[in-house]
This record gives sequence, C-alpha cells and structure tokens, in this order.
Amino acid sequence: MWRWVALGLLCVAQFMVVLDATIVAIALPEIQAELGFSRSGLQWVISAYTLAFGGFLLLAGRAADLWGRRRLFVVGLAVFSVASLACGLAASPLALVLGRIAQGLGAAIVAPSALSSLTAAFPEGEGRGRALGVWTAAAAGGGATGWLLGGLVTGSLGWEWVFFINLPVGLLGVAIAPVLISETRDDTAPRRLDLAGAVSVTAGLTLLVYGITLVQEVGLTAPATLASLGSSVALLAGFVVVERWVRHPLVPLGVFRSRVLLGANLVALTLTAATTPPMLLCTLYVQQVLGYPPAQAGLVFPPFNLAVIGGSLLGPRLVARAGPRLTMVCGLLAIATGAMCFLGISPHGGGYLYYLIPAFVLMGSGLGCASVASTASGTAAADGGLQGLASGLLNSAAQIGTVLGLAILIPLSAARTETLARTIPADAALVEGFRVAFLGAVAIAACGIATSILLTGKKDQIDESKSQQAKPKERSMSKS
Repeated sequence: MWRWVALGLLCVAQFMVVLDATIVAIALPEIQAELGFSRSGLQWVISAYTLAFGGFLLLAGRAADLWGRRRLFVVGLAVFSVASLACGLAASPLALVLGRIAQGLGAAIVAPSALSSLTAAFPEGEGRGRALGVWTAAAAGGGATGWLLGGLVTGSLGWEWVFFINLPVGLLGVAIAPVLISETRDDTAPRRLDLAGAVSVTAGLTLLVYGITLVQEVGLTAPATLASLGSSVALLAGFVVVERWVRHPLVPLGVFRSRVLLGANLVALTLTAATTPPMLLCTLYVQQVLGYPPAQAGLVFPPFNLAVIGGSLLGPRLVARAGPRLTMVCGLLAIATGAMCFLGISPHGGGYLYYLIPAFVLMGSGLGCASVASTASGTAAADGGLQGLASGLLNSAAQIGTVLGLAILIPLSAARTETLARTIPADAALVEGFRVAFLGAVAIAACGIATSILLTGKKDQIDESKSQQAKPKERSMSKS
C-alpha cells in the first residue's frame, strides 16, 4: 500500500519537472516584455534549463546510486524549489537565466533518483509494469498540461506564478519523502564521480550556444564570438580527453563504436531540434501577432502534446511491425510535413487554425513515434549494464537537441525579422522570420531522416566486453 503512495509522490515530482519545460513557454512573451529579453536572447529561458538538465543527468544518476536515491531525490526537490522561487523573483534577464540553470540542475537530480527509487520499490514482476505505466503517463501529462496551465496562470496571476506554483509541491515532497520512500543505493557503484566530464561538456555546450547567438548579434568575426566558440571547442575537446583517461568515465567512448547507438542518439537530437523551436515561435505568433491573451493562447497548443501521447502509444506497434528505422523515418517525415504546414500562417491570422492544428498533430505524432523508435533502437544496441547508459545518453541527446535547435533557428528568425522590419510592417516581418525558422526545422528533420537511413539499419550491439572503457562496476547505471 505505502509503496503506491510513494509512487504517487515520485510521479508528482516527475510531472512537475516535465511541466516546467512547457508551462514557461506560454509565459515567454510577458517575460520578454517585462524583463527586456532580446528576441534571440529569449531562448535562454528554455536553453538554460535544458542545458543543465541534460548536462548533469548522467552524473546525478550515478550520484544517486552512490549516495542514496532518497537522499538525492530530496536534495533535488529542494534545489528545484529554491530555484523556482529565485526565478519568480527575478528582476533581470541574467537573474532569470541563473535561476533556470539552478532549476535544471535540480531537475537533473530529481529525475534519475526518482526513477531508481521506483524500480527499487517495485521489483521485476511485482507491479513494476503498472508502476512504470503510471510514471510514463505522469511525464506525458506534465507536457500536455503545461500549455493550458501556463496560459491560465500567466493570464490570471502573472508570469512569476509559473515558477511559484512549484513551491508547495516541492516543499511538501521534501517533507514527506523521508517517510514514504525507502533509502536504497548500489554498493557496486564507482566510488568517484566524473565531475570534470559533466562540467566540461555542459560548459562547452553552453559556450557553443552563446557563440551561435553572438553570430546574429555582433557577427561571426567579432572577438566575443570567436572567444566563445573557441572556448567551446577547447572544452568539448577536453571532455573527450577526460572521458578517455578517467577511470570511471561519465560516457565510455567505446559505446559509440555502435553505429546504431550513435545513429539513435543523433535522431533523438534532431527530433527535439526540429520540433521545439517551431513550437516556441508559434507561442510568439499566437500572442504577438494574433494578439491572444495568455489564457486563450494556451488553449491552442494541447493538440500537440495529445498527439505526442498518441504517437508514443502507437510507436511500439509500428516498431514491432515495421522496425525502428522505418518508424523513425516516418516520424521525421511527419515532423517535416508539419513544419511545412506552418508556412501557411499570415500576419492577418485568417484561417490560422487550418495550418496550426494539422501541423501540431503531424509534428506531435511524428515526435512520439520516432522517439519510441530511437529509444528502442538505441537501447537494443547496448547489452547488459550499458543499457542504462544508453537510456541516459538518449535523454541527454534530446535535451541537447532542444538547445541546439533553439540556438540555430531562433537567431536565424530574429535576423530575418530585423532585416525586413525596415521595409515592411512589424507583424509581416515577424511572420517572415518565423517562416525561415520553419524551413530550418524541415532541413533538420531531413538530416534526421538521412541519419536514420545511414546509421540505424544494421544491428550491431555493443556490450561491456567490447567496450574498453566500460568497467564492470558501472553496471549500476542500468538502475538510474
């Protein structure tokens, strides 16, 4: 009985972590207007969160195995709650971005420790299937609810409350988790954590995104741009060196000998890179061009998340019948077609639902199906204890895809808008900028299709015996 109550707490925490990605999206126009974000800088409200989340996910999973899953779950909730308060109180773009980084770090600690606690509470064959089903539904529900709840909260209380609503849930979780959740750990987990690897890859990606943003703002040859991109290259190269020589690497480089695993991660990256920027731009279109208030704007977007849920349910059947590669190709084709539908929007808004709703359904269902297929392909390419690593890599790749997609397409859209704003009305310039980004999403989806065809066709498993850097003690990652 009590373990099901504990499952409820774990699912509420996961719901909150996923909710925080979409609930903020509807509030972005008000955040931009009040805090003074630039059009290209607005992406950092989302990118800061996803960078920290994706960059520290694997490290947090290992820390939970080593130091205790319940303990890390409570720490993660506390960090997430305090960071949410800081975000709501932010009075400048920098303060909000720093708060979002802390939120992402808290989310990275919560997610793997909660899932590990779930699998410890529900051993194989003792209700684990039902428990994981509830967990998955909570995650999907968080994404679907965010658009609607974000509009209602922003419209009635203000943008600050999309962060403040996390506080009662987080504080209650911190208070009751020690009572409901049993402490578990993995005695075979490595005694040392690869903090250098996590910091170098996250800092390298952050500087890469910042450098890409500076290209649009000050030019490619500007000293700040060159310094940012050069530092990014140095840090990412340093990450490779660290992973090659450290005793217990965060990411054993030997796993990428599998073309299938590499391809699955690249597909996971392109999926979010091709879908997140268009959805963000649609929130700006509905509010800034069509003039919808946040509460009404939130009602436009649930079809996307409902389609993601439907695609996720359909995905396993398609994988079983057609195979992962064809399912990924079909999903990416649906995403590309949906992005093409977005091109029909106009500054006058006439018949916009005829373009937006079909595009949401196509992109959402394609994302759901292809995500299931890339996960199935990636985890099947890893054997034994490396399956946990493969799952973590796929989740991190999806977060990184979101960040890179925003970093490339949002500044591209802003540059096009600024160029045209001198000669045509502001709304028309905005729409033309959005269209450039939609075409960019089509190009990214096309890259994903090519990757699926070239890299994910032949099954070539990588197991622990084939990976020189994968130590036997790292089997604990399969639980995180």
